[in-house]
Amino acid sequence: VPQMAAAATVVDAAWIPVPVVSCKLSANSLFSASGSFAQLVQSGEACRTYGPCRPSVFFPVVAAAAVLASHRSKWLQRLGTSPRRRGRCVAATRCQVASHDVEPGATLRVDGIRCEFPALQQEVRPGVPLVYLDNAATSQKPASVLAELQRFYSEDNSNVHRGMHTLSMRSTEAFEGARAKVAKFINARDVVEVIFTRNATEAINVVAKSWGPANISSGDEILLTIMEHHSNLVPWQQLAQATGAQLRFVGLTEDGLLDRDEFTRLLGPRTRLVAMCHVSNVLGCVNPIEWVVERAHGVGAKVLVDACQSVPHMPVDVQQLGADWLVASSHKMCGPSGIGFLWGRAELLRASPPFLGGGEMIDEVSLESSTYADIPFKFEAGTPAFAEAAALGAACDFLTNIGMEQVHSRERLLADRLWKRVAELPG
Repeated sequence: VPQMAAAATVVDAAWIPVPVVSCKLSANSLFSASGSFAQLVQSGEACRTYGPCRPSVFFPVVAAAAVLASHRSKWLQRLGTSPRRRGRCVAATRCQVASHDVEPGATLRVDGIRCEFPALQQEVRPGVPLVYLDNAATSQKPASVLAELQRFYSEDNSNVHRGMHTLSMRSTEAFEGARAKVAKFINARDVVEVIFTRNATEAINVVAKSWGPANISSGDEILLTIMEHHSNLVPWQQLAQATGAQLRFVGLTEDGLLDRDEFTRLLGPRTRLVAMCHVSNVLGCVNPIEWVVERAHGVGAKVLVDACQSVPHMPVDVQQLGADWLVASSHKMCGPSGIGFLWGRAELLRASPPFLGGGEMIDEVSLESSTYADIPFKFEAGTPAFAEAAALGAACDFLTNIGMEQVHSRERLLADRLWKRVAELPG
């Protein structure tokens, strides 16, 4: 049990910007070989990959870690360590150990990257540094992102777009600068196509509650997959209930990939929308978005992509993907919580009614009626999360400076090693 607790929650490992374990193996083999698993993770071979899923039982290691962590308090008490005790900081020299695990030919040197994350500079008990494996839920934050939050609140704090004084102008510049960074990060055609939201869930709801009722009616079909997160399921259920539309679901192949034959069979002249994750947060497989878009547009359907699990791990180019909307969350890409974004084609955003009404999204207001601002402001009612936006911009800088191709290559390398070692476990 101590070995399992250590493996699940407190092991040392080579670190990459968004270190999450996701692979496929049986639960029995994991629980019967906890010592081997601990050695595997401690050797720096734990990572997350996005690529074709291998034929196997789908059991993400991060899910196993969550099961083990559910009993963490009891186990740590047996180890003589309180789970609420804040671990002491790890000496900076430990951060150089990660580079020793890099195989020849690796594209990304991880020297010092772990040191960029204050939360990881602690030991949960003497000699055991903390390693965080739950980035599918949320990522830790690098020092540059935390520093930008501190700097903004210390120097530029003021509401945006509403004042002519120095702080307001600086705040507005930081806010709109962050929008430009996000647009560049995903290669948007125009910065006005980036809408700031509270999170990806709200971004999906913007489309479901604005474009949806104006374009979906009784008898129409919305095509989803069985691998969707609740945030990309419930809004479409609500839209279908309100309009009389029908939900259709594409299944998986035996290898855990999108069933292209079933997709082709279900897609038809009644399909108005296809909503699909770019990368499954459960299976870790990459959906063929460009292939999906080509076929969906062929029958006149629009495509929304949930990119929460792809934007932090690989290069994402919205123009290359060809979809109509794409959503992501800051907190999963090393940025702060409380902010996400919706990217959408400018013509679709302009043709859709506002999602919320209030300040910031208006052009002219009288007692009887209002006219609305152009995009992106039309969809950003109320005071935005301007400090979080500035920090999201810093997160984009952090990931860009590392290089998303480098991140993805490193994750694939580590995932191949992880799969090889797990496949060797008995059972």
